[in-house]
Amino acid sequence: MAQVLEFKLPDLGEGLTEAEIVRWLVEVGDVVAVDQPVVEVETAKAMVEVPCPYGGVVTARFGEEGMELPVGAPLITVAVGAPASGGSMEAVEVPDTQGAKAAASGQGSGNVLVGYGTSEAPARRRRVRPDRPAPTSAPPAPAVAEPRDGRSRTAEQADGPVAVISPLVRRLARENGLDLRELTGSGPQGLILRADVEYALRAAAAQGRTTTAAPAPHPRVAAQPTVTTGPAAVSAGTRVPLKGVRGAVADKLSRSRREIPDATCWVDADATELMRARTAMNATGTKISLLALLARICTAALARFPELNSFVDQEAREIVRLDHVHLGFAAQTERGLVVPVVRDAHARDTEGLNAEFARLTESARTGSLTPGDLTGGTFTLNNYGVFGVDGSTPIINHPEAAMLGVGRIIPKPWVHEGELAVRQVVQLSLTFDHRVCDGGTAGGFLRHVADCVEQPAVLLRTL
Repeated sequence: MAQVLEFKLPDLGEGLTEAEIVRWLVEVGDVVAVDQPVVEVETAKAMVEVPCPYGGVVTARFGEEGMELPVGAPLITVAVGAPASGGSMEAVEVPDTQGAKAAASGQGSGNVLVGYGTSEAPARRRRVRPDRPAPTSAPPAPAVAEPRDGRSRTAEQADGPVAVISPLVRRLARENGLDLRELTGSGPQGLILRADVEYALRAAAAQGRTTTAAPAPHPRVAAQPTVTTGPAAVSAGTRVPLKGVRGAVADKLSRSRREIPDATCWVDADATELMRARTAMNATGTKISLLALLARICTAALARFPELNSFVDQEAREIVRLDHVHLGFAAQTERGLVVPVVRDAHARDTEGLNAEFARLTESARTGSLTPGDLTGGTFTLNNYGVFGVDGSTPIINHPEAAMLGVGRIIPKPWVHEGELAVRQVVQLSLTFDHRVCDGGTAGGFLRHVADCVEQPAVLLRTL
């Protein structure tokens, strides 16, 4: 006997609570294998393909491309095993004590995301379809329209997922207090269409009763028109949803501003010798990026001032100083601002840092960064000079304690060895959490970075 298993959007890890459907990889009626990717979704961290732990025939998809779903919402249903030869179609749920046998030969694997190993699949519930007599009596049901094709919606059918794909149909029903579980769709495989909802609403209006989603102790009060005042009354403007990467950035920056008492200090530095050193390095071998040199300077400075490689545990009221440096760097992509993380940056030389920056930058450009590439940073390097600006007061990447900002390097008049000369000058800024250190520590860190920029030979002491 065939059974229909519902696959829900799994927990993608790293505290993510929703994902946006980017592209469906299967259609209704397609045959899928165990662990075959069925949908590509975009989270606040990365774009990933979600594999289905069942093998069988796709019977329904939930959500359209561009729709945002919360974790735990249905994604697809899959018919597993041989089709039933007879019997009614009412569905009841019984516990599946076999676990791995639930899907017959199309059993679930327990994997919820390719590349992110998960524990064994939890025990699932399966659907069987025995004949059940209709109830002999029932309380008066809310007013709904009978389907135009003569089919009726039974009470047992209300237990399963609602056969609605379009979010517009769901919103229309929700705004008018209509319970979609009380309708039988006229679309393919019982899909509820917009016309079905509109027909139900017209029928309810003709009967002079308000259609409600469920019996309630108080009657539904008709919505009153909203009078808009203030600037919105002049122009409605354009509303852009805060979701995906943009929403995650907004949440994190807002939390940083709420929780971290930050302060910023800055200094101008003569980067002429650093640029000459880079030119000499690039005369042979792999080209070294300026970002890699600045990262190596950062790790050397953090070794001298470890207070800035820490975070505050607010519940324990403790400062946690870390013995490893996971260096994040801000990267602007078509999807928005992301901060890939170079793991164990303190243990890498300049060439190693350069190679890892190149790998992560390419992954950011193609949108293939994994959640692991975007989390766990302990200190951030922000090279905003690529935007053609000199200075900035960046917001700390919560829960880190500091961020080093680097402006553009441009020719400027500079007093060098007692004479006025044109030198390559850069502005450096450090935004730090004032709870983890005082201004003396922050100033010492920034001065050491500036010294290394002006005289790269200073780094030889720590090599």
